[in-house]
Order: sequence, then structure tokens, then C-alpha cells
Amino acid sequence: MIKKKTKWTVYIIETHSGKYYTGVTIDMDRRFFEHLNSSKGAKFFNTSLPKKIVYMEYAKNRSRAQMREAEIKKMNRMQKKELINMDTEKKIESFN
Repeated sequence: MIKKKTKWTVYIIETHSGKYYTGVTIDMDRRFFEHLNSSKGAKFFNTSLPKKIVYMEYAKNRSRAQMREAEIKKMNRMQKKELINMDTEKKIESFN
């Protein structure tokens, strides 16, 4: 039996009020929809609805994704903005 590889994604969503939310998922489309439209979304979005996904990077496994999520959550707003504004090539290099 062939084991399907799971692609873990670390993401940042910007809300309509300009706040950032960081999370991990294996299905970005589904998770954004949950944040936007369902009770399965994070309680964070009870006060401000998600506007758009502003950052994504991929991890080899859940553990690495959660470690990276924790790193990003410790960043201040300016550091998160810098991360979001990095060009794609640097994003890929920095996480490998």
C-alpha cells in the first residue's frame, strides 16, 4: 500500500481589521472556508472576519509545522510584516 504524503502548511491570515492570525493545516482551502463560514474556525475570528491569506510556507511534517507556527506567533507585528513581504525565493530557502 502506498502511503499518501501529507503536505503541512503554516499560514498567516489577515483580518478585515488588519490583525494577523497564524495556523497550520493540511488543506488550506478548507481551513480558510472554516474560518470564514463555520463554527470549526478559530474563535479568533469571532471579533474580526478573515480577509485573505497573506503568507504560506510548507513543512515536511506536522511537528515542524507546529514549531514554525510557534516561532511566527512569537514575532511582533513588524517581523510578521517583513516575513509576509519577503520574496518567494527567500521564503523557500529559509524554511529548507
